[in-house]
Amino acid sequence: MPVIRLVLIRHGESQWNAAGMLQGHGGPGLTGRGHEQAAATARLLARHHPGMVALARSDLPRVVETTAPAEGLFPSLPVHVDERLREIDVGSWTGLTREQAAAADPELYDAWVGGADVAPGRGETFGALRARVVDALSDVIAEAARGGASRQVATVAVFTHGGPIRVAVAAGLGLPPGGHRSVKPVTNCAVSVLECPTPTALAEGTALLGAYNRVEHLVTAAPD
Repeated sequence: MPVIRLVLIRHGESQWNAAGMLQGHGGPGLTGRGHEQAAATARLLARHHPGMVALARSDLPRVVETTAPAEGLFPSLPVHVDERLREIDVGSWTGLTREQAAAADPELYDAWVGGADVAPGRGETFGALRARVVDALSDVIAEAARGGASRQVATVAVFTHGGPIRVAVAAGLGLPPGGHRSVKPVTNCAVSVLECPTPTALAEGTALLGAYNRVEHLVTAAPD
């Protein structure tokens, strides 16, 4: 099979990002700055990854809007939509600021920010997030391998969220449970790259990290 290159892209700045609110599975779409970031990222893909075999994304509005410019530049590519690529579910904290979450549930909040694998807002743990994201991306890898069988490298752009990117990188590098905490948080519309030589590279921790949190393409994105 070809090596599968996953180009992992966090969504652009959302309205709730700008307001400092926890999003999880909720929240509206992008700010004006976020739309500029999405357009700049699509242009980057056209310059550096013109031979992509597919796009993949979560189904949440901020990712749908971020992916739209790339879909416009690559109209012939299949687009795989997968709920498993959503951000971690923060349950009852959805739409709260961190200060409000801490006030509403101080013991759980302190455990969460302290690194315990608890479910924020009683939504979902990072362990559960890692398992579903690895499953989702393993399916993306397998499909890309079939579609790009004649290539040495088959590239898929995956538009998702900060949490999924961190746990995917941690899994791909073979970091233990909780290893995402050793991986820096991802900037809006930053680009990271994982090279996967086998369909099970993420599950087995045998991927190669080609880039992480690259934002040079965003220098012309207009402020909000």
